[in-house]
Parts: sequence; structure tokens; C-alpha cells
Amino acid sequence: MAAEMSWRDESLGARVRVALWLRDEVGEGGVFSKASIREAVQGTEQVDRRMRDLRPADWVILTYRDKPSLQPDQLYLEKIGLPVWEPEHRAAGLRQISARTRRYVYERDGHMCRRCGVAAAEQYADEPGTHARLTLGHVNPHKSGSGANAEDLITECARCNETVKHLTGVQMTKEQVWDRMKELPVHGKRNLLAWMKDDFRSLSPVEKAWGMYRQLPASVREELEGDLEALVES
Repeated sequence: MAAEMSWRDESLGARVRVALWLRDEVGEGGVFSKASIREAVQGTEQVDRRMRDLRPADWVILTYRDKPSLQPDQLYLEKIGLPVWEPEHRAAGLRQISARTRRYVYERDGHMCRRCGVAAAEQYADEPGTHARLTLGHVNPHKSGSGANAEDLITECARCNETVKHLTGVQMTKEQVWDRMKELPVHGKRNLLAWMKDDFRSLSPVEKAWGMYRQLPASVREELEGDLEALVES
């Protein structure tokens, strides 16, 4: 019976286990942390994402951006949505992205985050020691029923993906952004205007090669670095 299912059952999918853990251990109105989910549902990659996958199934999970009384590492279960542990609701809210579409979007976007520009496995300038992991996000993450077609998707780093999903207001004012724009040289202003009109940041051949290079395993990157160094010095 569905009611007897337990989040401790490792044969269940991670999304179902997370939902059952929230239902049984937290409950509506309860506060929890991502660390507590990882501790409970061990041996599963991307547990945080499985929790986020519950939101399209009408689960309401708030962060400190939505509920100021929370600490940055805390979350609040406001509402338990569809019972995804039941077979008829198992796929509720999920958008299946094919491997072909995923590969196309990554290649189209140069294996770089469309929001902040960081490449796969590249270190964040403002977070030394933290390296970017790319994922796919929706062009309009707040639009109900947003599709899983290439035109609906953009490449995002996990940090931007999480921020955009829970953004309740702009991070910078119009005046702050305008001040940055005015400081750009003439050719920079022209490039930026072109990107605005296209709603897309075009990449130079060097930037495209960099994005492709960053998505490779570290050992292969080391080999390519040596090959290119030898080529340049020859």
C-alpha cells in the first residue's frame, strides 16, 4: 500500500524518497535543511534537485529569500503537494528532456552558463574553490507548464539555476546596471546592445573553444593544455 511506503526503502526513486521523508519527518509547517535531506537519502546524486522537482507537483518549499525568518541553510515546507509516491502521480510535474535536446542546448550555448557566463567546472571568481556545474534551466522558470523543447531551455550553472528559481525581486537596481553599462568602452556598448537585441550572448571562437574544453574531464584537459602549449611554442 502507498501509505506504508517508507523513505528508508532504497529501491524507491530519490524523488519519491525525498517526498516521503518530507511527509513523515518534516510535515507541513516544518523547517529543515538540505544537509538533513542528504543525510537521510544517502547514496543518491543530486538529492537537492530531486527536492526541487517536487515544486512543479504543487509542493511549496520556501527558502530564506521567500521567508525572511529562515536562515540561509534552512527551508520551510509550506504545503505537501501531489503524492508522487503513488503510481498515478509518479511523474507529476516532471518534464522529460531528451539526451539529444540536452546535448544540443549545451552545444548551442557553448557549454557556458547563459546567465553568468561561467564555463563547466570553471571556478567562480567570487567563490574561490567552488567550481561550476552546468545544468539546464527554463527560459522562464516561473511560467507554468514551461516546455522541454530546446527553445524553452538555456544552459545555467547550478548556482544561477537555484537563484533564478527562487528570485522574488531583482538583485541590482536599474541604476546600478546602467552605471556598469556606461563604464564600458564603445565597442563593449555595441556588443552589449547587439546581445540585448538578439536576447543572446554571441560567443567568439575562442570562447566557444573554452566552453567545450571546460566540459571535458580534468585528465583530458591537462592533455589538451600540453598539446596546445607545444603547438604554440613550435
